[in-house]
Formats: sequence, C-alpha cells, structure tokens
Amino acid sequence: MARTVQTADAIIIGGGLHGCATALYLVKAGLKPVVLEKDHVGRHASGVNAGGVRRLGRALPEIPLAVAALSQWHTIHELLDDDCGFVSPGQIKIAEDEAGLRALEARCRAVVDYGFKHEEMIDRNELRELMPAVALHCVGGMVVRGDGYANPFQTVQAFRRKALSLDVRIVENNPFISLEKQGGFWRIKSARGDLEAPVLVNCAGAWGGHIAAMLGDPVPLEAWALMLMITDRLKPFVKPVVGVQGRSLSFKQFDNGTVLIGGAFRGRAEPEHNRTHLDPRGLATNAANAAVVFPAMRGARIVRCWAGIEGRMADDIPVIGASTAEGAFHA
Repeated sequence: MARTVQTADAIIIGGGLHGCATALYLVKAGLKPVVLEKDHVGRHASGVNAGGVRRLGRALPEIPLAVAALSQWHTIHELLDDDCGFVSPGQIKIAEDEAGLRALEARCRAVVDYGFKHEEMIDRNELRELMPAVALHCVGGMVVRGDGYANPFQTVQAFRRKALSLDVRIVENNPFISLEKQGGFWRIKSARGDLEAPVLVNCAGAWGGHIAAMLGDPVPLEAWALMLMITDRLKPFVKPVVGVQGRSLSFKQFDNGTVLIGGAFRGRAEPEHNRTHLDPRGLATNAANAAVVFPAMRGARIVRCWAGIEGRMADDIPVIGASTAEGAFHA
C-alpha cells in the first residue's frame, strides 16, 4: 500500500529556535510550513544555552545581524505575546591587565572602522562604578549598553506556541528518514509520514551537517557540548552580563541571586546518541576563573551542571542562506 504524502509550502527540519522562528515568519507571510523535530522543541542547544543577547564581541560579519536582532528583542512581546525573560542590563568585557586593555581598544577601533559604535571603552573607575564587586586587579574594560540576556527555554517555547496559534504544524518525536528532489518538490520520508514541499529549510543544528551533505553542501560542522553551571543563591553583586578578555569566562547573576557560569569549556558530545558527557576539570577551572574576577564567588555552591549539543562551524560564524540545491536553505 502506498504511503500517503502530505503537502506544505515549506518543510523545516529542526524544531529549535531557528526552526520555530522560520515557521512563524513564513506563516505570517501567508505560507503553510511544517516543522519536523526528531525530539521535542528546545531539546538541544536552543533550550539549554546561556541565553546571551549581545552585540559585544561578535565577529564583524555578524554585527549587522546582531544589531537588527537586538531591536527585535526590545519589542519581542509584540511578536510573541511573551517577553521571553529578556532584560538588558548591558554586557561588559573586563580587562585584567594592560595587555588585555590594549586588545579591547584594538577591537573597539576595528568595530568603529566597520561602521558601528556600540562597543565603548571604560576605565578602572567606571568599571567599578558599574560593578563594585569586581576584583581590584582589573584595570578597565569594554561595555555595550542595551545588550542583555533572555531565558532560552522560555524563548523557544514562546516561538513554538505562537507558531501553533497560527496553525503551523509542528511534528515532534519525528526523525526524518530520507529526502530527495522530485519534479521541483522536496520529498521527505519521516517516522510519522511523508511530506512534500517546494522549499526545504535545514535548521537541524548539530545534525545539520548531515542534511547539508545530502543537499550537496558538505561543511565542517562539529558537535560541541558547551558546559554551563549554576550556583546557589548569593547576595546581589553584579547586574551586567560579564566576560573577561583572555580568560574563558562568561557569567550573569539572576534576580533570585543564582549565578550562571559558562565560558566555552566543553564536555563531550555524542549527537548520535542524544547525550553529552561533562568534564569535571573544565567545570572546576571555569568556576575558579569566576572567583578570580569576582571574589564574592569564592565558596559558592554549584547546584547544577549541564551541556547542550550545539553545531559549530570552524570559523565560529553561523551559516544563514541558500543551498546550492535549488529550493533549499540552511540556518
């Protein structure tokens, strides 16, 4: 008996933030997209990342997109009927010594030469005005006012709910089996049925490299397990999101006093098994880095650690654009 084939205007593979946002904008444009998610929405990188909303430190080619995105974050409730937990206390990158300060100054000049002025140098005194609890050895830094963070799981679920409210079909727990092009249409065979559409969008994150190769676009995509941890509640000591020049560290304190610590330390990802393995030594180094820059962190109790599976390109810059295969796109 032949399998029934359902039709759509676009098939989106991957139900993370990119997939749900793509579906939302397509349906608002009058199209009928379908999202296929092998697990559940927000299961991987989109639901478990650090939630940063920043222009600070972006690679130069990313800056125009980051600037445009930030303007939308400040009106995100109008789009989603949800504020996504977004706040904008600013982001600061600390210089611990003169060499670090010079590196930030060079970065600031490069951004200005590129046509943007959002990164602002601050001296030792202003650093302490913004963050009185910072360690005494820190000599200055760079601030981007208006940057901030959101709640990643709340955000991806808000996109999901809004898309569903506009009759987007999102099929979870539905890994795709195969894809092929037939007569100008993409035919997708999945665990829960077959689909056909003229447009295919690859939003599969760490699994997107496999789909890209199937479309004739092999890319050096690597699965990373970026580790994060969160502390017990501490007395309030910092409002901006913090990074440090030359040191792997990024952290923020939430209104309830807990502190989220990250900084590009990696565990081991097993995307083929949907799991990650933490590296205790990396976590210990990450926590120690936080205590060096903010003495208030010394003795803080870590209550939870985790790592999501994220796809990373060799140049650490996202890919958003058309495939070499007609009618297909990558995000």
